[in-house]
Amino acid sequence: MLNIGLTGGIGSGKSTVAQFFKNKGAYLIDFDVLAHKVEEPGGPAWKQIVEEYGSEILNKDATINREKLGDIVFQDKKKLETLNGIVHPAVFKEWVHRMEEIKKEKKDAIVISDIPLLIEVGLQKYVDLVILVYIPPEEQIERIRTRNGFTREEAEYRLHSQMPIDEKLSFADIVINNGGPLEETRKIVEKYWPELLEREQSKRKRETEQ
Repeated sequence: MLNIGLTGGIGSGKSTVAQFFKNKGAYLIDFDVLAHKVEEPGGPAWKQIVEEYGSEILNKDATINREKLGDIVFQDKKKLETLNGIVHPAVFKEWVHRMEEIKKEKKDAIVISDIPLLIEVGLQKYVDLVILVYIPPEEQIERIRTRNGFTREEAEYRLHSQMPIDEKLSFADIVINNGGPLEETRKIVEKYWPELLEREQSKRKRETEQ
């Protein structure tokens, strides 16, 4: 099994690239989905989040209003670090569990884990290679504004809460430039897919020989 960490920056189009890999046959683990799961009412992170940020962040059905929570943490680095300290361990546990399930199902699986903060929280040491989805920072801002209806200031808050995308380049084994048309990005994914299959086979062979 080949364990790949897919990362980028907010607005870079990680989900689109992840879907292209899934269409080729990869298993996809979306960390945003895992985060939603652990933040559900009664979930392992829900109670701690409410205790830390107050019941005003809740919707009427007791689910966490992520927009309200985001307004709090993206303007205060310490509050964001506190939130990450609550959510990340719970998400990591879910991730390990999901990886184990996939390995039992398909020993030669290629797993793409879509992890927005892969490098920021040091998870790159737990994957076999890192794929970075790249677009220039100014384009990130414009995409965030278009997608979420944010003001430029709101978009910049969210962008600056992450490591600058240019600083992530040195951590990447593969860089996928997603600044062009979607069809071009899809072709880039198709170009790298045979290489990933070869990497998976080589890894399994090494493990067999040990």
